[in-house]
Amino acid sequence: MASPSGPTGDPIVDRPFEVFVPTRYTASVPMPLVLLLHGIGTSSARMESIVKLEPVAEERGFLYVHPDGTLDAAGDPFWNATDGCCNAYDAPVDDSAYLQAVIEQVQSTYNVDPKRIYIVGVSNGGFMAYRMACDHADTIAGIVSVAGATFLDATRCGPSGPVSVLQVHGTADQIVPYDGGELIPGHPFPSAATTVADWAAYNGCGPDRTPTGLRVDLDGALPGDETVVSRFDGCPTGGAVELWTMEGADHFIRFTPAFTSSLVDFLFAHPKP
Repeated sequence: MASPSGPTGDPIVDRPFEVFVPTRYTASVPMPLVLLLHGIGTSSARMESIVKLEPVAEERGFLYVHPDGTLDAAGDPFWNATDGCCNAYDAPVDDSAYLQAVIEQVQSTYNVDPKRIYIVGVSNGGFMAYRMACDHADTIAGIVSVAGATFLDATRCGPSGPVSVLQVHGTADQIVPYDGGELIPGHPFPSAATTVADWAAYNGCGPDRTPTGLRVDLDGALPGDETVVSRFDGCPTGGAVELWTMEGADHFIRFTPAFTSSLVDFLFAHPKP
């Protein structure tokens, strides 16, 4: 598709994108929309080759877009996401407006179910997924952040309503540490536990995150079911918050065949009410 335009009709940025349309699509039936956001220094095509959402989109029946960020001063594709990641060179790019315009352009062309618009982000893309949930809670039903984090300054995020959130993070991640840290000097980001606790508060969940007893195998490089599933109690409809802790996993997850399907299962279980 052509570059998305802002309210005045002017292109926000020269970033055309393609929409994957499953063969079962018909204009008479609303279909979910899923966006995949890449990490810093890589491309949307490369991210798709790792996550492999397109075959799942065909099988499960959803519209799918994997757009690209802009290049920073070092030549790396990135998303201008949160206070912790990843606009190292202070580029004047509004990726929140761009991605919202992408969604609106897809809606203008296809029959998108407004209650089932989702974002999956990896690393920098995970940070950007949180930014979109903060800025466009009226649009986004749910997000999955793989090795991302929300704003360190919780007051900079003011969602207008609940957004379902799944944080997936490895305990041995040395690039975006599970316990928080800095990617850009002077710009810290919160831990995985703090990230989900903040979103539980935004959504109006109860204060306690409880282990479910479920363990799943998401990283093919690790033996057994390395991932521990926990969730917050008392969350409202459309505002579930879960943390999937990948014990021993680093930043570069070797996705098992079940990984992508599991992420989609979470999202589709949580449409907007």
